[in-house]
Amino acid sequence: MSEIVLFDELLETFAQCLDADSAQRVVDFGITDSLRSRIELVGSRANEGALSEEEQADYQALVNAADFIAKLKLKAQRKLTANGRT
Repeated sequence: MSEIVLFDELLETFAQCLDADSAQRVVDFGITDSLRSRIELVGSRANEGALSEEEQADYQALVNAADFIAKLKLKAQRKLTANGRT
């Protein structure tokens, strides 16, 4: 079984633990404007190849976290939709 399939199964199992209010809070989650600006700056520098080794590791961690959050939000939204909430 691939890591992606295992990760998806893990998130699906976690999402099933959420009650409707918790799932809605996950769906509504957003980052602050200051964090968004920082991520955009680091992303631009990454695209230019201008990151140090440490900054590259930090950027990769941000990308992984963003991917995790996006997938979790999708699972929470699907749970809400299945239960008649949007």
